[in-house]
Amino acid sequence: MGKSNFWHDFKVFAMKGNVIDMAVGVVIGGAFGKIVSSLVADVIMPPLGLLIGGVNFTNLKWVMKPAEVAADGTAIAEVTLNYGSFLQQTFDFLIVAFSIFMFIKLINRLTTKKKVEEEAKPATPPAPTKEEVLLTEIRDLLKKN
Repeated sequence: MGKSNFWHDFKVFAMKGNVIDMAVGVVIGGAFGKIVSSLVADVIMPPLGLLIGGVNFTNLKWVMKPAEVAADGTAIAEVTLNYGSFLQQTFDFLIVAFSIFMFIKLINRLTTKKKVEEEAKPATPPAPTKEEVLLTEIRDLLKKN
C-alpha cells in the first residue's frame, strides 16, 4: 500500500506544470549558454583581443614562495596567488553579462514596438446592450414629444 502511494505521489509531483516548465528552461538555458559562449569566444573576444593586444590575464600570478629543490633532490612546487585567472574569469563574466543584457534589451525593444503598434490601432467600441438601445429609443421618443 505504501509503495503505490509513493509512486502516485511521485507521478503527481513529476507531472506538475512547474517541474516540466523548469526542465524545459534548464535544457533551453543550457543550449542558450552554448550560443552565448560561442558568441563571446568566437565573435567578441577575437576583435577585443586584437584591440587590447592579445592580453591574456590567466598567467598573471604573485609568487609567494619560489620553487625549490629539497636536499634529497625532490622538487618543491612554488606557492602562487593566481590573481590573473580570477581577472580573466571576471572579464569573461562581464562580457557575457553585457552580451545577454544587450540581447534582452533588443528583444524588449522589439516586443515593446509590437505592443505600441497594437495599442495604436483604434479599438472598435463595444456594441450597445439591449438596455442601452431601449433607453436610446425612449430618449428619442421623448425628444420628439
